[in-house]
Amino acid sequence: MRAFCLAVMFAALCLRVVNYATADGADPSYLGAWKLTAAAAAPWVPAQRQLDAAERARLIGQTIVFKATAIAGPSPFACRAPHYKFRDFTAAMIFQRAFEKTQPSDNLADPERIAATLGFAGPGIKTLETGCDLDFRFVDASTAQVGLNDVVYTLRKQ
Repeated sequence: MRAFCLAVMFAALCLRVVNYATADGADPSYLGAWKLTAAAAAPWVPAQRQLDAAERARLIGQTIVFKATAIAGPSPFACRAPHYKFRDFTAAMIFQRAFEKTQPSDNLADPERIAATLGFAGPGIKTLETGCDLDFRFVDASTAQVGLNDVVYTLRKQ
């Protein structure tokens, strides 16, 4: 009987930890494995600028695993103690307001139009804040994007 009670208490504690990790209304559907499938120069980067091809080659094909209490994956995606929170951002707010770096003469200077080129539609862009260095923006339930060193990486749920 004592072992049974301990097992029930342990299970309740585990559920509490999972609930704490997703407590602020964050939908836990993001949990699980996501593969880095594509990388493209960010829209705010001038065409003539050379980006780090070695970093892109190192990351494409790698898997990031969102767990309730950690993010596993290659550097800089790994995180020991994330604090997940979902927020809806406007196009102007995503990627640390990087769309503001585009020049007014750019034919895509409107943040909504720039976001549309990346696959985002509608006024609210679902963003998973991790409390770590990087936040993830969801195009849909199985596609996310993250900006890193002026590159937009696409992740697909596995």
